Amino acid sequence: MEQLTDVTYEVHDGLCWITIDRPQRYNSFTAHTVDELIHCFKRAWADAEVGVVALTGAGEKAFCTGGDQKQRAQSGDYGPSESGLFEIEMLHRVIRDIPKPVIAAVNGLAIGGGHVLHVICDLSVAAEHARFGQAGPRVGSFDAGFGTGFLARVVGEKRAREIWFLCRKYDAQEAERWGLVNRVVSADQLRAEVRRYADEILALSPTALRFLKQSFNQDTEHMAGQAALAFSGLHEFVASEEAQEGISAFDQKRQPDFAPYRARVSQTL
Repeated sequence: MEQLTDVTYEVHDGLCWITIDRPQRYNSFTAHTVDELIHCFKRAWADAEVGVVALTGAGEKAFCTGGDQKQRAQSGDYGPSESGLFEIEMLHRVIRDIPKPVIAAVNGLAIGGGHVLHVICDLSVAAEHARFGQAGPRVGSFDAGFGTGFLARVVGEKRAREIWFLCRKYDAQEAERWGLVNRVVSADQLRAEVRRYADEILALSPTALRFLKQSFNQDTEHMAGQAALAFSGLHEFVASEEAQEGISAFDQKRQPDFAPYRARVSQTL
């Protein structure tokens, strides 16, 4: 891959920082951003100097707010990619499969697909001003793979359903109470706290950590198949008038009107 444009990559004393560098779009991702993230995670995987990976966003406003809805409104998709595919499933896979602990350093909004990314990470450390939540049903989208099933493993069924069915934002303190994040610190201490976590991990056996991560993943590996099915459904759904109403409302900064579409889900399949 040529020079990075949407992501930065740096390694310091065993800790690799992968940063989504699109603060002007609240660190939302396009297909190209996803390509760069996958490339960086694979680079960290292959780098013998790296023992821990931290994923974060540039600036202080956002960790990641999911797919770039402005791009989606303009082109109907998330823009061009290296393969011609929008490889968000592959990004989820590489975060889970890299045999090194991944820490989400949540420095602001973790919304929509960005919320899913932090949930998939092994650990999450959040700044006090961070906010968490889902937005899919508000913009005619959903993540019915790791974004639902795995989230329910983390916070429980009732809370996971609330996160998706209400599309509220939750502050860092509530996220910590729910077990959605491991620790909350002041914004100016976020990187230092991640550094402390990393140093403790780096003192441990990397082979043992690899087996442990694979063991944790094994219990939820079936959700990868669930995710593939969900993304197939999403691919069909995004072309519908209902989904288009969600993205048009977002682009026009108005409330979507989904009422005409309730009749369809009121019928038996």
